[in-house]
Amino acid sequence: MVEHSGQLTFPFKRWQIQKVWRGERPQEGRFREFVQADIDVIGNGELEDHYEVELPLVMVQALEELRKFGLPKATVHANNRKLSEGFYRGLGLTDVEGVLREIDKLDKIGADEVVKLLVSECGATEVQARACLELAELTAADGKELLQKFDELCNKHDIAQDSDAYKLAREGLDTLAMIVDEAAITRPGSVIADLKIARGLDYYTGSVYETFLDGADQLGSICSGGRYDNLASQGNKKYPGVGLSIGLSRLVSYMLHTAGAHASRVSPAAVMVAVWNEDDRLNCNHIAAALRKRGIAADVAPKAAKLGKQIKYADKLGIPYVWFPADASGDGEGSDHDEVKNIITGEQVPADVKSWQPDTVYAQQTVSLDK
Repeated sequence: MVEHSGQLTFPFKRWQIQKVWRGERPQEGRFREFVQADIDVIGNGELEDHYEVELPLVMVQALEELRKFGLPKATVHANNRKLSEGFYRGLGLTDVEGVLREIDKLDKIGADEVVKLLVSECGATEVQARACLELAELTAADGKELLQKFDELCNKHDIAQDSDAYKLAREGLDTLAMIVDEAAITRPGSVIADLKIARGLDYYTGSVYETFLDGADQLGSICSGGRYDNLASQGNKKYPGVGLSIGLSRLVSYMLHTAGAHASRVSPAAVMVAVWNEDDRLNCNHIAAALRKRGIAADVAPKAAKLGKQIKYADKLGIPYVWFPADASGDGEGSDHDEVKNIITGEQVPADVKSWQPDTVYAQQTVSLDK
């Protein structure tokens, strides 16, 4: 992005689905190599806060589309690094990055172990460590509730509202409250404030996100990201951004191994073009190409076998439609116009390659979830 900044229009929005690799130990649902779907918005010198609402909502909507396949409801848990940093500094802690890394382990190793690490690795006292856990326990569904809970905690630990630490925390708090409240207008309950979300990666500078599926705690976060102001720079110029990514491999692994998913058919094709004779194959290929151009997945029969064998072949692959081209040979096998047969219902009708549409009930290759 920095290399091509002179040719880009900012804010620059991008998406990508690609293979990525992780360095840490692989485990169930966390592969060494996996497929990830990313979105980012990057600014030139500045980036407005409203993108920190827009991007998690894009991911919520994407995950909502998968609910038709039985995926549970997804909820984005959001925090802000400025809020956490201000609170830690208000307690007298200076190794903020270290505290964030240890808090990020809370769900994995539990509160008592995190306290031990905060004391041994970050120089915290027992009281300071327990206060960090109190912050991590705060959750809220709206900005007003979040502010009230945070101020009560600051008063408890003598963090003055006129201190620099509180002002930094309040900056993050206001952004987080805005995210939760504005997200609630569009998709109520889709984004909540959860102050244990830390994201151990140290390049995040503001909002951070983790996304969880209802009833799938063992899976962990399936979509995460945050705000980064210093990741991309060119001299004194910075390109702040905000981005999230969905771990597609983790989702598929859950659907296959936990939710009992399976594909509805072997072939992705919705229609197979029958071949009367090999001399007519070029015409059949043209029909399939025309269907594909209109977004209809099509295949062509491998041999000009008897019609019953071709239909049986399509049935084995789960292809719901067989296309019968007009019989150019005139030998009486086919009609003088194209027809298409739904081999599930038995219905056969005239068809025009320029306008025919398959019934989505039969044409979409879907993932079924056995309950």
